[in-house]
Amino acid sequence: MKRFSGFYKFFINKYLLAVAIFLVWILFFDRNDLITQWDRKRELQKLETSKAYYQNEIENTRKELTDLERDTRVIEKFAREKFYLKRANEDVFIVTDSTVVRN
Repeated sequence: MKRFSGFYKFFINKYLLAVAIFLVWILFFDRNDLITQWDRKRELQKLETSKAYYQNEIENTRKELTDLERDTRVIEKFAREKFYLKRANEDVFIVTDSTVVRN
């Protein structure tokens, strides 16, 4: 029984008990607990990935815009592909893939 009294005194120490309660409170019950921090970190990673994707798309769009401003062949290609425009002596046939499911 004497062996357990030293163990009991160690865990009854008011400073150790205060530190343990403080750590439990901070880790699980605080507004910025561990789980919340984990979720915020995952969300930040998703947002950074999304940011990189959109920056890449902006760069591609700027490149297309400069190409459209400078080259008439690119303008013609864009008009034919996006708006199905044609020359006076041409016929346009639009072929669609029936296996593709569209929403």
